[in-house]
Parts: sequence; C-alpha cells; structure tokens
Amino acid sequence: MGKTITLKIPALKNYWKILTFIFAILFVLSYFNLLNFSGKFYSISSIPKDEIGQKAIDYINSNLVRPGTSASLVKVEDLGSVYRVMTRYQGRDIPVYVSKDGNYLFLGAFNLNQATSSNQPKAPTPEIPKREKPDVKLFVMSYCPFGLQAEKAMLPVMKLLDGKASITIHFVDYCMHGTKEVYENLRQYCIQKEQKDKYYDYLLCFVQSGNYSKCLKEANVDENKLNDCMQRIDKEYGITEALNDQSKWMGRFPPFNVEKDLNDKYGVRGSPTLVINDKVVSIARSPESYKEAICSAFVNPPEECNQKLSTQTASPGFGPLTETSSSSSNAQCS
Repeated sequence: MGKTITLKIPALKNYWKILTFIFAILFVLSYFNLLNFSGKFYSISSIPKDEIGQKAIDYINSNLVRPGTSASLVKVEDLGSVYRVMTRYQGRDIPVYVSKDGNYLFLGAFNLNQATSSNQPKAPTPEIPKREKPDVKLFVMSYCPFGLQAEKAMLPVMKLLDGKASITIHFVDYCMHGTKEVYENLRQYCIQKEQKDKYYDYLLCFVQSGNYSKCLKEANVDENKLNDCMQRIDKEYGITEALNDQSKWMGRFPPFNVEKDLNDKYGVRGSPTLVINDKVVSIARSPESYKEAICSAFVNPPEECNQKLSTQTASPGFGPLTETSSSSSNAQCS
C-alpha cells in the first residue's frame, strides 16, 4: 500500500485565502515536475546529453556572443544534478551548466559539498605600465549586468583616487540591450563630457536604481544642457539614424559609434573591458582588486593606495554596491 501524504490546511475563514493556499501548493509541485493534473507524482525528466549540448550552443550563439562570432560544442558531462557543457569560444574553453530539463543555463556553478579555503593565494596583479598619473578606461554597455557589476567595483576607487588618477567610463561600439541602452550610453557620454562634476553622483545612482530620470535630479544635472549635447552628438554620429536602419547594424545589434576609435584602438570585444595605461587587463571585479591594479600603475603611488577597500565582488545588474555575488568575474556581454 502506498504512503499517504497529509497536508494540514489552516482553518481560514476567507474562501479566497483557502484557494490561494491550495494553488500555492500546486504551483510548487508543478514547478518541480512532481505533479501532473491527474494527481500522479513523477520525477524530474532529463533530456539526453547531445540534445542539451546543441540547445545550449544554439542559445549562446543567438544571445551571448559578439556579432559575427560563434561558440562551438566541445563535450557534455553529466554531473548528476546538472549537465556541464564545455564550449569553445575564440580559442578558450568555457564551461556552462544546464539544468537536466533543458530549461535553464547557468554561467557558473559551485559545489556546496566542497569547502573553499579562505587562505587561497591571491591572484597576482597583472604587469601594467607605470605613469605619474594612471589613465584608466572602463568600457561598458550601460544596461549590461556585468558592466554594471564592474562599475559598482570601480565607483569606490573613483572616489578614493579622485584627482590622483584619470578614471573614465566609455562605451562599447554596439548595444545588446535595445533602444534604452543606445540613449543611456549617449546620456552618460554627454554628462561625463560636459558636466563631469555631476557624473559620479549620476552613475552612483544609476547602477543602483536604473532610473535615469530620478538620477538626473539627484545629481543636479542641467537637463537643458544635456539635451542639447545629446541632440548634437546624435546628429554628428548618426545614432538614431543607425538605430532605425538595420542595414547598419552589427549583426543583430545597433552600433554606437561615438567611441569607435577607442574600441578599435584597444580591441574592445565586450562589456566590461578594463584598460589601464593602454593595457587591457582582466582582474576580479571588487573595489580592492581594481584599486590595487590602478595603484600598481603609479610611478609613485599616493597615500590613498594604502587604504583597504572591499574585497567582495558586487552582484551583476542593478542593485546596491554592497550586495555581493559569487558569480564569475570573467563574464561579459559580448
């Protein structure tokens, strides 16, 4: 005789509360594929490895890689609870993880049964040319989650080294996140160009809220001056014209050519890309890692370089600067 499962439903007087409680149970069970409408229980179904691998590659090539490039499938491994799909992109082997039902793709995974050592050796700071006043350029797409992650890490460093190093935000020469990104790139470009003293406060607000109207007011940006700049730069670089003419797009994405010369100079291939003293560097996206890399680029580091900043990697996307994440610091919108 099968086991009996007893659910204790609270004595709720309100009819709609009872229905809500029942539907909540049904939703949870159906979400995990444990119950169908006949009332029978099933285990989570899994898709064969070869189908999972092809589905993952198709999704990556349609949504995640740089226009004109593609990833290839290397192999698929069954880890028990998920599949690990090894892909190859621009000469690098990159693992991604896919749920066994084929519905979810993850860019990183941690084994919760394996402890990590807090005494692991710190990754060395890359060799960077030195200057009296380092020049730091962070290339992003304004709505790219990983670009926002990098900006969250950079903001405390911008404040700490204000006047000591030249730290500026720049924009990748195409937009993956729609019309809103095209005009947010343009908005931030103009604020930084013509109202530079307002840019830090604006960016600090934007990476947390994503509400540009609110942030313009909080940062006291002169909106008339900003609109004049945006119209002028738009016309000069044909931004709206290119947005409305898909024949000028880079594959599936509209161009943003305002800083194409810098993109070409540094070989920018995604958001974020960090350039220090004309050298592209890849480091952990934490305030302390960014500070150490920039401070290593001084001929004579200032006293501010002795101050310790947070070693935590910020979460991708909009949200508090202090919200930490375990996600990879190598992920890009590209």
